[in-house]
Amino acid sequence: MSFTLHGIPVSRGIAIGRAYLIAPAALDVDHYLIEPAQIEGEVGRFRAAQQRVHEELNVLRADLAADAPTEMGAFIDVHMMILNDVMLVQETIDLIRTRRYNVEWALTEQLERLSRHFDDIEDEYLRERKADIEQVVERVLKALAGAPGIVDNVHGACDEMIVVAHDIAPADMMQFKTQTFQGFVTDLGGRTSHTAIVARSLGIPAAVGVQHASALIRQDDLIIVDGDHGIVIVDPAPIVLEEYSYRQSEKELEQRKLQRLKFSPTQTLCGTRIELCANIELPDDARAAIESGATGVGLFRTEFLFMNHKDRMAEEEEQFSAYRRAVELMNGLPVTIRTIDVGADKPLDSMGGGDGYETAVNPALGLRAIRWSLSEPQMFLTQLRAILRASAFGKVKILIPMLAHAQEIDQTLDLIREAKRQLDDAGIAYDPNVQVGAMIEIPAAAIALPLFLKRLDFLSIGTNDLIQYTLAIDRADNAVAHLYDPLHPAVLHLIAFTLREAKRAGVPVSVCGEMAGDPALTRLLLGMGLTEFSMHPSQLLEVKQEVLRSHLKTLEKPVADVLASFEPEEVQAALKRVALV
Repeated sequence: MSFTLHGIPVSRGIAIGRAYLIAPAALDVDHYLIEPAQIEGEVGRFRAAQQRVHEELNVLRADLAADAPTEMGAFIDVHMMILNDVMLVQETIDLIRTRRYNVEWALTEQLERLSRHFDDIEDEYLRERKADIEQVVERVLKALAGAPGIVDNVHGACDEMIVVAHDIAPADMMQFKTQTFQGFVTDLGGRTSHTAIVARSLGIPAAVGVQHASALIRQDDLIIVDGDHGIVIVDPAPIVLEEYSYRQSEKELEQRKLQRLKFSPTQTLCGTRIELCANIELPDDARAAIESGATGVGLFRTEFLFMNHKDRMAEEEEQFSAYRRAVELMNGLPVTIRTIDVGADKPLDSMGGGDGYETAVNPALGLRAIRWSLSEPQMFLTQLRAILRASAFGKVKILIPMLAHAQEIDQTLDLIREAKRQLDDAGIAYDPNVQVGAMIEIPAAAIALPLFLKRLDFLSIGTNDLIQYTLAIDRADNAVAHLYDPLHPAVLHLIAFTLREAKRAGVPVSVCGEMAGDPALTRLLLGMGLTEFSMHPSQLLEVKQEVLRSHLKTLEKPVADVLASFEPEEVQAALKRVALV
């Protein structure tokens, strides 16, 4: 019987194949108390399992193909850090020794504690790092049980398989690639989960967050994964299968054609040059940015540096080394580094998070991003010095998140001046002309734009948060996620106003949220006046194709019609006219 499941689209394309189900490790483990004489033996079991997983990860890293995405090595490193992190290892051992839990019970108990903290994180990217901890714990549990790893089960699977699982570790995804792996479907995950990032970098069609998929889909079921829409069709009717087979062939041909655009100039039909930059999360992601033809990094998220530090923040040298690596890999192209976008509402290891830790009542509106940085000036100065030092090795810009008030801007600029003074006193080189910009992601910032235009060198519109704050919608909350709408008139007017006023003031402005990487919205943003986009590297060529087909003059009237529309039907009708010009 044919049926359709809906999830979150995270990697474009169409996959057709047979379902290959991967059973998760049983996290519902036995719970029992051990005798005092058994404690050290139980700790020894844990250490042995930890060592086995360490060896597995080393093998995965050694087996990475030369053409593997740069994200893969970094993700394996993240799992290695989690495997050895004191918050997981020492706390688990403490539970064995103080409460006499068996090792499986102690490990899952500590996982539950850590998971509760991650559930309170408002930032989507950081919240989904919980999946990495779960994947590492799953590996350790399998090692404790003497079970084969996920990848060991795959050998001998049928050709053109589509993996269906509760969740998949990104390292395992890379192994599937060598087994004619065509696509994947998971019960869990979101747009910024590691598995989603790897799927995009590999160009593998995927749908995540497909609730109960692993329970409803049976082994060897014929399924279609529509990665464009997050749809999974099980046992499709012949006419549906024929239609998707045709669409799959068309997409493959289109992708081959897109590769020809990689290093051609990006300009509209009327000759206007458009900058297409990349968003990156890790220093080595800069390689993918270069390979995609990006003209710079429009957003380098620095949060990864502040994770897995129990008793301290990332040291200045550690930060400097990471920033410098990204800058050097970009070979002189600009790198926009965003200062840390976490805060007291986001329990990084070094910021608390024990049993007595309390999160803000409303984390999204609490002490976060620049608010938190300004409340911790020494930490902030450390990061600013590291970024400034990296500017001696290439073009660097500093981007500040969540600014809303004049005093926040002034305090930030004062601290940047102080960081420069400290480097001068120490005789350390940096670019004295580093540009400083602000994220426009709060409606108040867009409406009070003159405060920003007067004080800053550039702006970057973070559409993800701007939409959430404008509409009071948490898109990660399934109960209201359907109301998350980038085409809501209020959102479009805030973006258009920001672009218009920035242009009038001669201040450069970019868009670095999800809207920038959606080719269906490229012409709309061009018609509003956007000339700099920043997106995941895998999205760049499709957006570039839309730019090359666009003429700014002909977009003026239909885009004006979109902005003059308020009823949903009117907005959609006007958008169709934008797509046709």
